[in-house]
Amino acid sequence: MDYLDEIFGYFESLFGKEPKTELTYSSDLELLVAVMLSAQCTDKRVNIVTPILFKHFPTLESLANADLPTLTRLISSVNFFNNKAKHIKGMAVKVVNEFGGIIPSEIEELIRLPGVGRKTASVFVAEYHHKPAIAVDTHVARVAQRLGWTTSKNPVQIERDLRDIWPEVDWARWHLYMVLFGRYHCTARTKSCIWCPSSKTIVLD
Repeated sequence: MDYLDEIFGYFESLFGKEPKTELTYSSDLELLVAVMLSAQCTDKRVNIVTPILFKHFPTLESLANADLPTLTRLISSVNFFNNKAKHIKGMAVKVVNEFGGIIPSEIEELIRLPGVGRKTASVFVAEYHHKPAIAVDTHVARVAQRLGWTTSKNPVQIERDLRDIWPEVDWARWHLYMVLFGRYHCTARTKSCIWCPSSKTIVLD
């Protein structure tokens, strides 16, 4: 579809040819934990918390053996910190005991870990392993609905709809473009469809 190329080119002009997550990390463990913490929390806040967290618990083994109250205190500035602390410790325990200390690289294995849903798993494999995956968060859902690519509010159905539209080779990039576009341009409170080049090729609501 020509309009897909136009929109893709527009996103590329805004965010570059190789968009990156705004979460900071230096290992697969750091990325997975950061993505787990980012649920209903800003990347900026997560990036403040993770250096302190990993200073205390730098490895899977140390997280698996972490004192839960200490772990909870270290992430207490993020939303839902009590549940997230339990999930992070539980994830580490399961990876150590059932996956030989190696974080899985497949979505179906990742979602077996505590606190790791399909969205988190998709973000992780797309960013760290460069595998084709579409993670549907609130930004992706909102932009997809406004562009007329889906009428669903169900993340699983939205992912299916986008899989039918986007070329698989570009799934990871499309996902990041949509996240960044929804975060900074096509926001929940305001949208500027009049000036948005996307409105020239597809009708926005």
